[in-house]
Amino acid sequence: MAMTRFELAISAVVLAAVTGCASTGGVDATANVAEDKVVYHVNNSDAQATNALRNIGNHLEVNPKAKIVVVTHARGVDFLMEGAKDKGGNPYNIRVEQLKQQGVQFDVCKITLRNRKLKENQFIPEAQFVPSGVAEITRLQQREGYAYLRP
Repeated sequence: MAMTRFELAISAVVLAAVTGCASTGGVDATANVAEDKVVYHVNNSDAQATNALRNIGNHLEVNPKAKIVVVTHARGVDFLMEGAKDKGGNPYNIRVEQLKQQGVQFDVCKITLRNRKLKENQFIPEAQFVPSGVAEITRLQQREGYAYLRP
C-alpha cells in the first residue's frame, strides 16, 4: 500500500526529530560557542559578589569566548577595594585577577565614589572607572546589545 504525500512528510518529520534528539547526546557543549556579551550588575557586595564571581567562572567554563563586563555601584563596589574579603575571609582580588586575565572587565561607578567619599587608589588595579554605573549598564544593554544578569 503506497503512502500519501502527507504521510511521507509526517514520517520524514518524525524521523528527523528522533534522529536529531538521539544525536545531541554526544555533542560537546563548548563546540558551538560564540562571543556572548553579558553585563553582570552588582550593587551589594555582601549579597552578590561571591555568586557573581562563581557565575562568571561557570559562564567562561562553557563559553570562553564570552565578553563579560561587571558593573558595580553603591555597596557593590566594595569587593573591588584593596583588602576586601568574603564572609569566609578569602580575598576577592585573587578571583578577580584570574577573571580579568580571562578578559572580564570590572567597572566601578564614579558617582558612588563621590557619594561615599572613596578614592580610585583604594581599589585593586583590575578595577576601572565609569562615570555612572547605571548609565553604563543601560549603554551596554541598549547600544552594545549586552544581556543583563544580576546574581
